[in-house]
Amino acid sequence: MFPRMAGQFEKIRHDGDDRERLTCRDCGFVAYENPKVVVGSVVAVDGGVLLCRRAIEPRSGFWTLPAGYLEMHETVEEGARREAWEEAQARIALEGVLAIYSIARLGQVQVMFRAHLAEPGFSPGPESLDVQVFSWNEIPWAEIAFPTVRWALQSWHEGAGHPGPPVFNPAEDARGTRPLPGAAMVGGAG
Repeated sequence: MFPRMAGQFEKIRHDGDDRERLTCRDCGFVAYENPKVVVGSVVAVDGGVLLCRRAIEPRSGFWTLPAGYLEMHETVEEGARREAWEEAQARIALEGVLAIYSIARLGQVQVMFRAHLAEPGFSPGPESLDVQVFSWNEIPWAEIAFPTVRWALQSWHEGAGHPGPPVFNPAEDARGTRPLPGAAMVGGAG
């Protein structure tokens, strides 16, 4: 656990470090700021993919993959399965890592899996307005919530039937700094 943070914090560059860190002037505690981990899945269902229409901000009303922040004491696999249940009431089986994305503008690392339903059925969870399976040609591309959803869907489509090693950010956005046109630059997943 963190010590009680009642002191005054200031940015200090410590010996051997390459950047300033928030440090308590009273006790010397360093409050490291590190990226958040997002986990999720491209869930294949009858040749299509499972998408969730977001009921929460950011990008409420837009379509996304079942994904969200990893919780403490949870593996990435456990987190991906939990997110599929929370958002789509779907029990999934993971097939392997599809992609690892770095979203520098938000301080996120995203681990996306290939998956399929482990048992029949899905329905909207508390963070989703709707859950549907879309064939590739039916995906509502103009209503996709985040760039990483597009990237993951494209990577899944390109590797369909031939899963390979995980992919990374596309060359045109290697640091994950460009949001979708019209997308807000605050919070949320990639």
